[in-house]
Parts: sequence; C-alpha cells; structure tokens
Amino acid sequence: MLAYALTHLSDAILLRDLAALVAQDRTTTAALLAHVAEVDARRLYLPAGYPSMHAYCVDSLLLSEDAAYKRIQAARAARQFPAIFTGLAEGRLHLAAVCLLAPHLTPENADELVAAAAHQRKSEIEVLLARRFPRPEVRAMVQAIPYIPPQLDAQLAPGQVGAAMLELAGGLGPGQSGAAPRAKSESLSPERFVLQVTIRKSTHDKLRYAQELLSHAVPSGDVVEVLDRALDALIGRLEKRKFAATNQPRLQRHSAAGRRNVPAHVRRAVWDRDQGQCTFVSATGHRCPARRLLEFDHVDPVARGGEATMAGIRLRCRAHNQYGAECTFGAEFMRHQRRAAAAARIAAKGRATAAAAGTAAARAPAAAAEQAPGEGEDRDVVPWLRQLGFSAAEVRRAAARCEDIPDASLEQRLRVALSCFRKRSTRVGRAWDTA
Repeated sequence: MLAYALTHLSDAILLRDLAALVAQDRTTTAALLAHVAEVDARRLYLPAGYPSMHAYCVDSLLLSEDAAYKRIQAARAARQFPAIFTGLAEGRLHLAAVCLLAPHLTPENADELVAAAAHQRKSEIEVLLARRFPRPEVRAMVQAIPYIPPQLDAQLAPGQVGAAMLELAGGLGPGQSGAAPRAKSESLSPERFVLQVTIRKSTHDKLRYAQELLSHAVPSGDVVEVLDRALDALIGRLEKRKFAATNQPRLQRHSAAGRRNVPAHVRRAVWDRDQGQCTFVSATGHRCPARRLLEFDHVDPVARGGEATMAGIRLRCRAHNQYGAECTFGAEFMRHQRRAAAAARIAAKGRATAAAAGTAAARAPAAAAEQAPGEGEDRDVVPWLRQLGFSAAEVRRAAARCEDIPDASLEQRLRVALSCFRKRSTRVGRAWDTA
C-alpha cells in the first residue's frame, strides 16, 4: 500500500516519473501485442485448454472481454503490418488508433494510413477514416425503445472497432468477418435481466401468432412468458437433434465397430457423462470450458479402428477436435483433408447445378415453343437464360455458343446454350472427384 502513496514526492519528480511510466507502458504494450500475436499464430491456447485466443486472454490472463478483444485485434493487425509495433512503442499511435485502423489496412495503404494517424486523437482518426472510406448515409428511423437506465447502457471502452465478438470467442477464425450482434443483455439482479433486441417484421409476425396461439394459457400475451415457452420448445428440438434426447429411448442396438455414425443411445450417454462441455484437458489439468460448437469425437480415430461406443466417444469443441486430429495425423495432412472436403462440397454443388441445368434444358424449349411467336420469331436466348436464373456473364458465354447457328430455331439455340452449362458443371465435378 505504501508503494502507491506518493505524497512525499516533489512536483518535479512526480511529473518526471509519470512521463517515464507512460513511455514504459507504451513499450510494454507493443511487447504485449507481439506476444499475443505470436501465441495466437501458434494457437498455443489449444494445448493450454482454451477454445480461442479470446477465451485464453479472459480466463487465463484475466483481461476483461473488451480489453482482450482490442488487444487481439491490434496484435493481429500489427503482426501483418509491423510498423504498428514501432508506432505504439514510440507513442505515435495509441491502442484505440490501431483498433480503428485495423479493418481498413491493406498492404497498399498501410504505411500511408499509419503515418496519417500518427499523434492523432481518436476523434480525428474517425474523421480521417470517414474521408478515406465514406459509408452510406444511415436512414432516419423513429421507433419506440423501452427506457433503460444509463448505468445499464454502458458502452465498450474507447476504440472498439465494432466487429463481432463471435470471431474472438471461437465462432469465427482470424480474417473472417461477421456482423456485430445488435442484441444487448444486461443483468439487473442475480435473477433478472433486461434484453434489448431489434427484430425483423417476419419475426414480429411469428411473435404475434405465438401470442394468439397461447391466448388461453397466457391471456395477457406476456412476451417474457411467450419467449420462455418458445425457448423450451426450441431447446427440446435441438437436444433431440444434437444428442437424441428422449423420454422414451428405444432398445439399444449393436453397432458395427469402426462406424462413423454414433448411435443415439451413445450420444445421450456421452452428453450426460461429459455434461455438455469439451473434455480436452491441458497438461496442467485445465479443462476446456467450451460449451459451443461441440462435436462427438472418437477417442481412437475411425481410421485406426475406433468404435462408436460410450467409452470410445467423447465431447470436444471444434477447435480441440481439429487440434487432436492434427496431433494424430499431422497439421499438413489435416489441411489436405480439409481442402479435399471443400473440393467435395464444390463438386456436389456442381453436380446439383448440372442436374438443375438438365431439368431447365428439358423445360425451356417447351415453354419457348408455347410462348414464342411463329414466323419471324425472336430467337434471342438471352431473356430465356436470364429467366432461368443464370448470371449475366454466364448468359453472355452461352449466347456466344449460338453464334455458329444463326439460322437455328429458338428451341435449338436454347438447347445449345444450356448444353454448355451441363458440360461445364460435369467437368468441374469430375475434376474435383479425381483430385
């Protein structure tokens, strides 16, 4: 306590020490961000038992959610553009400035923007960015908003860039973007919360309809009661889909060893045993706290004979599921597997497009024959292709195929135009299938 009592210092010494501490803090901040960036890049939070860098900063380093968010955002930007580290250490940039600049920095403009933001206040940087990156005007909106006491409407610390906390909480990875959530939940007491949220008209219509359906049970139409019952119904459906929750389980059936499919009774038992939480435990004994993005993971990989039994299945969050696979098979192998899976999804989409194009090819000529004029008919395939949902670029390429048959009928020209979609999609699917 005595170390923080400074009444004995003279004015000159107090000011000198304050300036020295501020300079030291700048250097420490730059070093801190460098460490955060490196830990984030190496994903060292995973073996430590945390699903994301944000969770590690909050739960292990004991930073606030907002402090962790801003430092991770700044660290990622500084790792990509090292001039930020120097600017912070020398006092030309502050943390709020980096958070404001981060979404706009590119290899082409980074040096210019960092230089322009040097020694600028937060408000001045906001004006600078508004000039460089103007946004559409916001329409005026008047709507009734329930009164919330000022102390419950506290804003985040200065410098928040407004990106989704979901990215840092584990929902998205570095570099991915997401819309900032608009809902706000604040605690009034241990048992009471205030929820403020903007909903679409369709959601509002569903709410009204639910109130009507519940009018006998909830005559007042109390939104809180309706919401509570709606969540009960939703949670029941999700639990049934996620881990086959039921009050009347069927007789257990023997499952073949090595199958990827996890039987319903195993999912129920594993979820109950693991209490809906990731089971990864670090070398220090810390269990991952994640309850989001949980997956049923084979203790022994299926490729090595793992069985879908209660002893052979465990709950893992997506991050630790992938981390475990990388530890077993190697990071490069898993990257190849993920690329192959993505290719398979693209191939499936290509085959679906081909099938849709084939159906369209069968229907379009008949429709054209019904609607097209007789003699002197307009044989332009463009409007027909546009009606079928093809993009302008695709239509131009398909129409070019018809230039070699200027005397063909509209039906013939449509068949030729649509055939290029079928061939292209099939070729894409086969290329991915052989990868």
